[in-house]
Amino acid sequence: MNIYEALRESHDEQRKLCAELLASEPNAQLRKQMFKSLKVELEAHAAAEERFLYCPIMMEDAGLSISRHALSEHHEMEEMMEELTTNDPTVQGWLTRAKALCDKVNHHLDEEEKAFFQLSGKLLSDKQKNSLATDYLADFKRMKIKYSN
Repeated sequence: MNIYEALRESHDEQRKLCAELLASEPNAQLRKQMFKSLKVELEAHAAAEERFLYCPIMMEDAGLSISRHALSEHHEMEEMMEELTTNDPTVQGWLTRAKALCDKVNHHLDEEEKAFFQLSGKLLSDKQKNSLATDYLADFKRMKIKYSN
């Protein structure tokens, strides 16, 4: 498995969790659980991805701008999640804000898969792609445990 295959697994899970959250009934407990699952997935993925894809790509001049852009989108999503975390999911407007987060997530994932992966794929060797996948998966697993607690 290379880094891109590993990342796509989480991307698929993020898309699924967003769709389930947005289709959920207005039950506060259920939405809290669904949102927590999404938040854990997003936070763990972002932390591991930043360490094991963005950082190596930022070391290359050609990867600096696109990495900065991706990092800024992670930060925007983090702020959106914080707002959703501090509000009751049954309050009017919560689902609208959740939709905005999911729209941002989907935009980011599409942009990564269509642009970032192509550019970074030219900067990394096959050996690096495989090694980074191993490191990413280990850190992603560790971060999921950390953020779940």
